Amino acid sequence: MPTLVPQPTRIRAAGTKPKLIDEYIGRVNTKTPAVSVAHMRSPQGWEEPGQTPEFDEFTIVLKGVLRVHHRAGHLDVPAGQAVIAHRGEWVRYSTPAEGGAEYIAVCLPAFSMESVHRDA
Repeated sequence: MPTLVPQPTRIRAAGTKPKLIDEYIGRVNTKTPAVSVAHMRSPQGWEEPGQTPEFDEFTIVLKGVLRVHHRAGHLDVPAGQAVIAHRGEWVRYSTPAEGGAEYIAVCLPAFSMESVHRDA
């Protein structure tokens, strides 16, 4: 039988400004370690510490522009596009453009504080 997920859990976000993370599926809301699915809303000027995660992160941008910094530079991912950040590779997310960004992030396996390996 399918499992209904009636509502997400609001997760505290890392970064320079308040960012909304609503986890629908993952370790917190559904106790699912295999995958996490979250709706993110970050304001203009938000940025988080760099990270070298043990998971792949698949991100679909719904509104605005998400900037993905990597060792060779950065990618600007506008609404209607997606990006894959591969496990073991350093990345840092930010939303420098006016209006911030809204996006869906899927992590495989699920996001955890123990596996994200954020910069000090």
